[in-house]
Amino acid sequence: MLAKRIIPCLDIKDGTTVKGVNFVNFRDAGDPVELGAEYSSKGADELVYLDITASHEGRKTFTELVKRIAAHINIPFTVGGGIHELSDVETLLNAGADKVSVNSAALRKPELIDDIAQHFGSQVCVVAIDANLEADRWNCYLNGGRIPTGKDLFQWAEEAENRGAGEILFTSMTHDGVKTGYANDALAELAERLHIPIIASGGAGAVEHFYEAFAVGKADAALAASVFHFGEIDISELKRELQAKGINVRNLNEKI
Repeated sequence: MLAKRIIPCLDIKDGTTVKGVNFVNFRDAGDPVELGAEYSSKGADELVYLDITASHEGRKTFTELVKRIAAHINIPFTVGGGIHELSDVETLLNAGADKVSVNSAALRKPELIDDIAQHFGSQVCVVAIDANLEADRWNCYLNGGRIPTGKDLFQWAEEAENRGAGEILFTSMTHDGVKTGYANDALAELAERLHIPIIASGGAGAVEHFYEAFAVGKADAALAASVFHFGEIDISELKRELQAKGINVRNLNEKI
């Protein structure tokens, strides 16, 4: 069985790391380069950087910041936000990113997934899905959780996989920032339907929540933000506790 991954997520707004609750009410969480370097040294397996207002504001993603991040960390990182075409992907990969995350642009133009997979390989293409539970149905949203699409989470995830996505990053807007645990039922259904890795996002507040995402939700990776940014959970200790509970995580002394 492949080792489960722990992935800190850094939401970037105006050049700084921020964290909100249910996609609103953001507060400053620190310098994205310094945080990334710290997480890299503490045993994070990967990092995700999301320019959370790029699509809403019609901007391209922060290329210069990506270059600075690449110069200071030694683990893979994914960049998302404001990616609309293949040239955007090429720019970010050349700046040092290992993968790109597409969300709004892929919902609007699904063939973008095909294009990224064909030109750069499926391993580069992470399809991020922000979905909210509404009347027993998971509704996908555009532009950082601002615009409902009416698309069903599971149908869209299956389409994304069929088009060449290498991973699905599912964020539950319902659970985001409230620290009561991940959307494990939805994660388990995604795991049942798909054949590519699923990254759980939204709801981490305790070590037990990570354990449940892996044991119950069958996620391949667990992403979190505020519990890491504000020192509530230490990544090294988290991994030790998960190992003690029988979850296969990458050994800390295997880190570069």
